[in-house]
Amino acid sequence: MAKAESKKQQMAAGAALAAKRGETPESHLRGASKEMAKSMSEKELHDMAATKRKDLPTRESKR
Repeated sequence: MAKAESKKQQMAAGAALAAKRGETPESHLRGASKEMAKSMSEKELHDMAATKRKDLPTRESKR
């Protein structure tokens, strides 16, 4: 199960999931969410979007 590493990643996964399910048009996606919608399955997106945001950093730290 893939977990989001940041709040931004979790929100992008949620947007991509909504587009994948047809709830929002894919033309509304930008950046990471657009790439996620193309490259990930609905289950992968659901798992990432379902990550609890409480303890996540706002942005992913640069390693």
